[in-house]
Amino acid sequence: MPQITLADIKEAADRKFGPLVIDMGDGQSVTLLNPLRMPKTARTKLTALQKELDGEDATDESAEAALPKIVRLVAASKADADRLLAAVGDDLATMQEIFEEYAKATQPGEASASPTS
Repeated sequence: MPQITLADIKEAADRKFGPLVIDMGDGQSVTLLNPLRMPKTARTKLTALQKELDGEDATDESAEAALPKIVRLVAASKADADRLLAAVGDDLATMQEIFEEYAKATQPGEASASPTS
């Protein structure tokens, strides 16, 4: 009978649903957590902020307000959030690029096709 340990399962989840790690270029990095690895309350807040960004009324101003809030939610620590926000400053284009990379990195894998008989 096959046997697997909980540690094996957690390692697989880490590989599949791992964070986005951004090298800050100064020997430090910032970690942005995969939403599936975050507490439910944080995921709920993240979903609400993402809806603000995707809505018909979304503007540069709404993105400028929402993106730092998202960083604070998804960063592995307050220090990571502070470091990233300080490095980016008011550069909305850079923040947009970060979130495009984050969105790609945290997309769940496609469901595999079921075998046909």
